[in-house]
Amino acid sequence: MRRREFLALLGGGAAAWPHAAPAQQTGRQYRIAIIAAPGWQIFLDELGQAGFVEGRNLEVDTRGLGVAPASYEKVAVELTKARPDVLMVTGPDATRAAQKATQRIPIVALADDLLGSKLVASMAHPDGNTTGVAIFAFQLDVKRLELLHEALPGARRIAIFADHEPIRNIDALESAARSFSIEIVPFAARSEDEVIRAIDAMKATPVDAVNVLASPHLGGEFRFLIRNRFDLHRLPAILQWPEEAEAGGLIAYGPRLSVVFRQCARQVANLLRGANVADVPVEQPTEFELIVNLKTAKTLGVEIAPTLLSRANATIE
Repeated sequence: MRRREFLALLGGGAAAWPHAAPAQQTGRQYRIAIIAAPGWQIFLDELGQAGFVEGRNLEVDTRGLGVAPASYEKVAVELTKARPDVLMVTGPDATRAAQKATQRIPIVALADDLLGSKLVASMAHPDGNTTGVAIFAFQLDVKRLELLHEALPGARRIAIFADHEPIRNIDALESAARSFSIEIVPFAARSEDEVIRAIDAMKATPVDAVNVLASPHLGGEFRFLIRNRFDLHRLPAILQWPEEAEAGGLIAYGPRLSVVFRQCARQVANLLRGANVADVPVEQPTEFELIVNLKTAKTLGVEIAPTLLSRANATIE
């Protein structure tokens, strides 16, 4: 590890516990349901610290864990029929499915831009039944392209890997690419087979590096497959979550997965204790980490530019 400093980007963020809420009721059994949450164990650990322990006073419905996007609406309906106290969802598609299924059950969502995507009407006082954590992933996608270009200045063709097309922020990515005098090539995948085909196509195209855009799928259930496929084809890539670089990815930049899921868990705990959704503001991460895995760089046969290494919060050697 090198140095520990957090790159403050985008700024702002609510306190861990936005508003005091009543304590949980002794002897009551609480129920939550989850849709497509890759960090659910971290989430449950934080809930346990708040006094909501699975198997003791908390029942967790995980039927929505890891389901395909095409099944979100069906699963959301099934989960809401069981009448959980709170729904925890990740990604805009899962959030919209949950909102369609219920306008009564509180929803805590981890997604890109909850306000910009019109999933909430206000950050400070969410309208309706939805609050959560907005990670502003679209802005970070462009920042990651900049960091990847700085890390590998010789890379002239960079793949942009998304979970669907058209890519929402493609104009901003293309503008950034022009300023760097590089070419970007879009790819998309929403299933395991599509991930394999897309990465194989990147190698065949070929591209010099890959910017994996923020996604509940590419950074969630497919993250291990993606990293293994990149290793197979010796494709250097920048990833969404710092934990991904610590686990063997080349470079990662963003908020920690563990931190944002703990934020969500604290919001869920507030709601379980009786807080109103409107009194639980949408939060955002305030700390962003740049992690570089030099062991992976050596394996891939790439050299990371010293300027980027000097900015890294940590390097894995």
